[in-house]
Amino acid sequence: MEVKAFYWKGDYLLLLDQRKLPQEEVWLELRDHIQVAQAIINMSVRGAPAIGCVAAYGFVLGVKRGVDPREVYEVLKSTRPTAYNLFWALDRMLSALSSGKDIEQEAQLIEREDYEANKRIGELGNELIPEGARLLTHCNTGALATAGWGTALGVIRTAHYSGKGISVWVDETRPYLQGARLTAWELLKEGVPHKLITDSTAGFLMKKGLVDLVIVGADRITAVGDVANKIGTYSLSVLAKEHGVPFYVAAPSSTFDLSTRSGEDIPIEERGEEEVKNCFGAAIAPGDTPALHLAFDVTPAENITAIITERGIIKPVNEESIQRCLS
Repeated sequence: MEVKAFYWKGDYLLLLDQRKLPQEEVWLELRDHIQVAQAIINMSVRGAPAIGCVAAYGFVLGVKRGVDPREVYEVLKSTRPTAYNLFWALDRMLSALSSGKDIEQEAQLIEREDYEANKRIGELGNELIPEGARLLTHCNTGALATAGWGTALGVIRTAHYSGKGISVWVDETRPYLQGARLTAWELLKEGVPHKLITDSTAGFLMKKGLVDLVIVGADRITAVGDVANKIGTYSLSVLAKEHGVPFYVAAPSSTFDLSTRSGEDIPIEERGEEEVKNCFGAAIAPGDTPALHLAFDVTPAENITAIITERGIIKPVNEESIQRCLS
């Protein structure tokens, strides 16, 4: 059964509420840009490529309702600060409108291009996956985080279907548990052998020689190859480097922000402390204890073995290699 995060229905967007997974598959009908913006903020939809696609459809819904396009743009743009695909998609939609293009067709094209890019990423990335590899991944980078197929999880999916006999270590990904709730759910549906681990288990598995490579997604990639991704990714890159484990990033070209030079310049989203102090409505910390919830961290280019894009594999990861690949 195909996993899809959303479906465009012409006058509304049908969105799988990822907050409810894996217990329930609840679909939301989003009929204006305000509802789309709220769905992005509250993480009913997440994953940079999926956010970009959904924002594009939100732009269509707002403009169709007669709202000033610039207002629609600003409302959607203000939802999440780190995921670059959001800004890339909205800029493209505003440009399409100003040049007289059909914006509904443009949004559908963004979705189709992302799916095709993911398939190509899977094909190219599969060349890096050894037979019988034990892969470790973080957060959710599958069909739920994209227009379909997935980025890092798309590589895993491709390797599985090519008969390589792989298995996957799934980081739970605190505090929102995208690994435990979403990646495990997708892998189970696909029949991919996997085991769920706590985030703090990864380093010990590497020490014991039980991890052959790490593969993750990205929310923004800078001109020099620094990568913003779900919090915990940087720690994995340090552990992988220490233990000599290849560390791969899989992302479409739309995730590259070449106007931002280094990771120091990436805005890092800080979410509400209640997401750290509570888990599915149950308090797991004293109410008066303050918490810090950074949603992303930045992995420096020197910790990354290669970046897999639909345009090719970037290795070594540096400004020259990125420019050559993307041009």
